[in-house]
Amino acid sequence: MAISETQSSSSLIPNFLYSSSSILHSTLPSQSPSQSFSAPMNPFPIPSPTDPTKKLEMYSPAFYAACAFGGSLSCGLTHTALTPLDLVKCNMQIDPVKYKNISSGFGVLLKEQGIRGLFRGWAPTLLGYSAQGACKYGIYEFFKKYYSDIVGPEYAAKYKTLIYLAGSASAEVIADVALCPFEAVKVRVQTQPGFGRGLSDGLPKFVRSEGALGLYKGIVPLWGRQIPYTMMKFATFENLVELIYKHAITKPKNECSSALQLGVSFAGGYIAGVSCAIVSHPADNLVSFLNNAKGATVGEAIQKLGLWGLFTRGLPLRIVMIGTLTGAQWVIYDAFKVSVGLPTTGGVAPPIAASPEHTTATA
Repeated sequence: MAISETQSSSSLIPNFLYSSSSILHSTLPSQSPSQSFSAPMNPFPIPSPTDPTKKLEMYSPAFYAACAFGGSLSCGLTHTALTPLDLVKCNMQIDPVKYKNISSGFGVLLKEQGIRGLFRGWAPTLLGYSAQGACKYGIYEFFKKYYSDIVGPEYAAKYKTLIYLAGSASAEVIADVALCPFEAVKVRVQTQPGFGRGLSDGLPKFVRSEGALGLYKGIVPLWGRQIPYTMMKFATFENLVELIYKHAITKPKNECSSALQLGVSFAGGYIAGVSCAIVSHPADNLVSFLNNAKGATVGEAIQKLGLWGLFTRGLPLRIVMIGTLTGAQWVIYDAFKVSVGLPTTGGVAPPIAASPEHTTATA
């Protein structure tokens, strides 16, 4: 992305998070060829969009804060916008007799609860997925670099997909701890009419009913759903974007317009989202069942749903929902990165080079 495009944008990060170029140059030590690419001693400074004399340093605390905030926006806003689809999906999973398909599911909900009822559970959705998105994206960027530094530049380039998988899995373990309590309340509010209007009354009622630890009853199925989902989401996206820039676009990424780069982000994200939905769907059914049925176990859920139902119940709707969701998330995340002067995610992998001047991370 051209630097000139970003300097006119208004920064969404306070100016004090940017370090001055003079400080950067005075504190940068020399590097040896043995240091891995993207090593912390060799930052990739990005001009601040509000002040070209200040820099947002790659892999600095400000960089990870920007990624976390962008991830919070991308996940929180998209999941909240799709609350009606999520509501129908959860009810189809819990009561397939009453909610036979997408159209009848919307019809039943509209008849019983009206338009307003379609957004039941929006508050735990917004807060839960905002917290999850901040951890998912910010911590993924940290682990991606951390694991690359551990193995060194040669193996990091050779086994880059394993780096993506390991980094995203590590981040999701932490992200789901933030999400789980909100997800438990959301499912209960959405699938049990009368349980609660939303987070404010649903959370205290849930805790009184099942205790504080009950909020984490679904953590293992949630990990089972979200960890494969996130591994597929990040690894597929990173590789797809690299392929698009290699084979479908005739000029280097840094010469492409912001609009084109965000279009690539959406395309890569949508395709990745379809893969995510298929891989994680059985665990999604388990999460919905366990959070709806008090005292239920995983074995009881599998017995009730059956293997076929476990893999297919609500899947077409979830493919549409997750494909759109994931594509939109990558666009919002990368648009925020562009707005604060950072490059969009992914692209052609940097070449392996022996000389130290080629060991910096590239976009």
